[in-house]
Amino acid sequence: MPNIRVELLPGRTVDQRRDFAEQVTQAAVSALGARQQDVRIMFEEVKADFVANGGVLASEDDSRAGVVSRFGGAAQ
Repeated sequence: MPNIRVELLPGRTVDQRRDFAEQVTQAAVSALGARQQDVRIMFEEVKADFVANGGVLASEDDSRAGVVSRFGGAAQ
């Protein structure tokens, strides 16, 4: 049984998560030969100040300001 854990900044809609889950499930079925009903996907929302890319907190990374402001943070 594939268990797939997805960490996202808050703010994605139920429709976005549903669409992602459907597409990733189909990819797991195709690539791994898993049964569709055995693919488990867990979403975890992570605040922007709990994530760092290249040593810089996402909440403080000017290059990510547009993404962070849309999905649960305030890039400075």
